[in-house]
Amino acid sequence: MPSKECGTARALKGPGPFMGSRAIALSPDGKNVYVASSGSDAIAIFRRNARTGTLTQPQGAAGCIAVKGAGGCAKAVGLDGPNSVAVSPDGRSVYATSRASNTVSVFGRNQSTGALNQLPAGAGCISGLPVPNCANGRALVGPDVVIVSPDGENVYVGSFFGNAIAVFSRDSASGGLTQPSGSAGCIAEATSGCAHGLALGAPEGMTISRNGANVYVATALSNALLVLSRDPSSGALTQAVDGSGCIVASPLTGCTTGVQLSGANAVTISPNGKDVYATSLSSNSVTSFTRLTPSGALTQKSGTSGCLVWLRAVGCSFGRSLSAPEGLAVSPDGANVYAAAFGTGAIAVLDRRRSGAVAQKPGRAGCLAPRSVPGCTRARALRGVSSIALSPNGRYLYSTSFGSNAVDIFRRNK
Repeated sequence: MPSKECGTARALKGPGPFMGSRAIALSPDGKNVYVASSGSDAIAIFRRNARTGTLTQPQGAAGCIAVKGAGGCAKAVGLDGPNSVAVSPDGRSVYATSRASNTVSVFGRNQSTGALNQLPAGAGCISGLPVPNCANGRALVGPDVVIVSPDGENVYVGSFFGNAIAVFSRDSASGGLTQPSGSAGCIAEATSGCAHGLALGAPEGMTISRNGANVYVATALSNALLVLSRDPSSGALTQAVDGSGCIVASPLTGCTTGVQLSGANAVTISPNGKDVYATSLSSNSVTSFTRLTPSGALTQKSGTSGCLVWLRAVGCSFGRSLSAPEGLAVSPDGANVYAAAFGTGAIAVLDRRRSGAVAQKPGRAGCLAPRSVPGCTRARALRGVSSIALSPNGRYLYSTSFGSNAVDIFRRNK
């Protein structure tokens, strides 16, 4: 519902659904914000004022792209219930996943206006189902999270119901995607023709190291955080089976056991590449890991540094307002970690120490939340907050709220 305290926008119904912790993305130049709106079958497009952080939506087709061009948006196919969005490092392409149509959609981005146009039929979307005007893809069943490699050579898609990661090669000129044949094109628990992976039940979060050597995946049903090695020449993913390829909540052959990983959801990496963080929805937690170089393997930080949990958990630090955490982000300066809690409609504000451990800021500074959540700084339109992203300079934080049909904008006090 529109709020008297907020601006209005088109194609912004159901942004950041419950499955979709990467529903908002900023262009590398900071000029635009893109939002996956599952209820509108659309991507909402906003221009961003770099000085004030405020957003404005262009009129007409430049302000959104939607199935059948609904609401005066540009026309798209295969964009049924989009839940995650990513922008390529060169700023020329935008990619979105859609659960209902089992697709990853491909858009060219106008770098002057931020407007999107879908690539021509057959190149503009890839689907695990026979969808008109979309190419066929493998291991695309309920696609959730999408990321682009730092070198722009590959796009990776987490298949929530397919228990798999689909791998695509990216054409740098057009932004178009092709899926390699055989095991190079996907890694899965039990999908014919894909490389075999452990603990890949329901991938929901994914990130990649800045050097492009490792992909980290949070899997909600396996209650796990995975470490995948990436071949820079082909983009193919492989997983070690000696315990270094996965950290799980319950013992599993080939994996290491960790704590507070039930319903592992979002995952992110610190700017210096030394630490990895994950949210876990059922554990109501933020867990912290040390990243080892050059292997990229992870070890959970010891003692209370390894987990921060809503209310109380033995051996973990205390967290507030973290009911059903989803979205996760680290500030570009590495000083803070932010977690979006779908259940409480709150954004937890964590300080990051030199060791990589995190602690929630004391008092009201430690969380932003609706009036119904005590002890936090009051914020508006945060019902069902799920995805967060920071501006390239770290001055502003943006979030999606599924229940409020809103994007919230916060100025960050460094």
